[in-house]
Amino acid sequence: MLLILQGCDASVLLDDSANIVSEKNSGPNKNSLRGFDVVDEIKAKLEEACPQTVSCADILALAARGSTVLSGGPNWELPLGRRDSKTASLSGSNNNIPAPNSTIQNLISLFKRQGLNDIDLVALSGGHTIGVARCVTFKQRLYNQNGNNQPDHTIEKNYFLDLKSVCPKSGGDSNISPLDLASPAKFDNTYFKLLLWGKGLLTSDEVLYTGEVGKTIQLVKRYAEDEGRFFEHFAKSMVNMGNISPLTGFNGEVRKNCRLVN
Repeated sequence: MLLILQGCDASVLLDDSANIVSEKNSGPNKNSLRGFDVVDEIKAKLEEACPQTVSCADILALAARGSTVLSGGPNWELPLGRRDSKTASLSGSNNNIPAPNSTIQNLISLFKRQGLNDIDLVALSGGHTIGVARCVTFKQRLYNQNGNNQPDHTIEKNYFLDLKSVCPKSGGDSNISPLDLASPAKFDNTYFKLLLWGKGLLTSDEVLYTGEVGKTIQLVKRYAEDEGRFFEHFAKSMVNMGNISPLTGFNGEVRKNCRLVN
C-alpha cells in the first residue's frame, strides 16, 4: 500500500543511476517497499501492446484502485494522464513521508504541506487496513516510547504482550506484524475499530485517536461506526492525493522502463 500511495509522479520507482539517487533508499522506504517486479511486469505488457502511452505514474494509480477494489474496498473515478518524473529526491522522500513514530501534530503538518486536510489524513491512514510492518517500526512503542524505558501506555495490554513475542527488545527488527490484526487482507473499517481498542500497530496509527485532536478523534469514531462513510472519504482522498502536483502535458515523460529515465 505504501508504494501505491506514493505514485503521483512515479519518482519512487527510479533506481540508482549516474544522475539519480533513488528514493528507495530513504528511511521510510528502505527494506519496506515491495512490488516493483509487479509494476515492471505490468509496464512490459503495456509497452508491448501500446508503446509509451500509459505512464508508470498512472500504472501506480490504477494499481492502487484495483488492489483496493479486489480487497473489498471502494471504487472511484480515476483521473489519468499523469506523466513520469525525470528525477528523484531522496531528501524529499525522507522529509515528506511521515515516520512511524510521528506525533499527531507531525502528521497534520506533513499532510497540510501537501494541501491535504484532517479528513485526508485519517481516511488515507485507513489504507493500513491492509499490509504489515517490520518490528523496527514499532519497537520503540514497546520498550522506550518516551525515552524512559517504558512502553507506550496507550497499547492494550494483551496486544502489547503479543507484540513483544514478535518483536523482542534485542534483535528481530525484520520480524513483521499485520497493521490490522483482525482482517489483514481485507479492505474494511476494522483498522479504526482497533484504534478505539488500543490496538493500532504504529504510533502514527494510534495517535489519530489518542493524540488529543478533536477532529481526528471524531473521524476515527465515525469510520469505526460507518464503513460506508470511510469508503466514501477514502475514495475522495485518494483522488486528492493523486492531484498533488501531477506532471501533465509536456512536463516529465512516459517512461519505457519504470526504473530508468528514458
